[in-house]
Amino acid sequence: MKLMKTEEAIGQILCHDITQIIKGVTKDAVFRKGHVITQEDIPVLLSVGKDHVYIWENDETKLHENDAAQILCDICINHNMRPSQVKEGKIELIATCDGLLKIDREKLNAINSLGEMMIASRHGNFPVRAGDKIAGTRIIPLVIEKEKMEQAKAIGGNIPIFQLLPYQKKTVGIVTTGNEVYYKRITDTFTPVIEEKLSQYPMEIIGHEISSDDAAMIQSKILSLLAAGADMIICTGGMSVDPDDRTPAAIRAVAPSIVTYGAPVLPGAMFLLAYYNHTIPILGLPGCVMYAKRTIFDLVLPRIAAGETLKKEDLQILGEGGLCLSCPTCTFPNCGFGKA
Repeated sequence: MKLMKTEEAIGQILCHDITQIIKGVTKDAVFRKGHVITQEDIPVLLSVGKDHVYIWENDETKLHENDAAQILCDICINHNMRPSQVKEGKIELIATCDGLLKIDREKLNAINSLGEMMIASRHGNFPVRAGDKIAGTRIIPLVIEKEKMEQAKAIGGNIPIFQLLPYQKKTVGIVTTGNEVYYKRITDTFTPVIEEKLSQYPMEIIGHEISSDDAAMIQSKILSLLAAGADMIICTGGMSVDPDDRTPAAIRAVAPSIVTYGAPVLPGAMFLLAYYNHTIPILGLPGCVMYAKRTIFDLVLPRIAAGETLKKEDLQILGEGGLCLSCPTCTFPNCGFGKA
């Protein structure tokens, strides 16, 4: 790459795009990489402030920004996403299906630490819709050392930085607990909230049972839904530490190996997660899910919908970012809730 006066560059090959910015009108390239400069191009180049231009010279030790950008894209891209066209050393990744975004943060940080290249993405462990932008990659200089891109490839290895896990179809059983609902003293306002949230994923409710606060009855209702083929059980009500709240005991009787009873998230501290036969999630949802706009349920549900088996550590790290600010206008997931 060599810098030349624009007036002296006739017949030379541009080694980068020349962008024209007119506020409110356009921001696009007037000339692309590889364009051979003509006499007629000189006034246009000068009009966009290019008194000098970089022209291409072969150098076996360096890569052009667009060629290097393709390497960076290959390190990132995976199934269920597509790349944009390369432009000025930048390629974006676009989701081709709904799903859960997973990120290898260690690789992401290592590559960004190399310098002269960058990968910026949305947060991992959050829902993505088809057509959403997942990440943007860019090479900073016009040319970059081949050796540096080899370092990036070595960090990337054979497994891409990003995964987009499609949602899995699941059958769901709901157990609503509480004497007040069972004896029809009040109307069940919890289940409609659960139904609305489940409707955002490919989930089918195959049964809804109502139980008193009797732990044996709750256990029986859970087991009947499991026998009916439920891939997931959601229990509502009776999740606090009050002596008459029996739902946790009933869940423990069905699935003795509890992942967690309690999570560092507000609203949602009294959340319970267990797995029946180590495969079928059983969720105990605290009362806040019924009335709060966003809770622990919104953070956990997409991960379960994508087929993840959550561990205790997955919930323990939610403390930073785990405080919902209950904004007057909710913008979740485009906010800090659930994000470290």
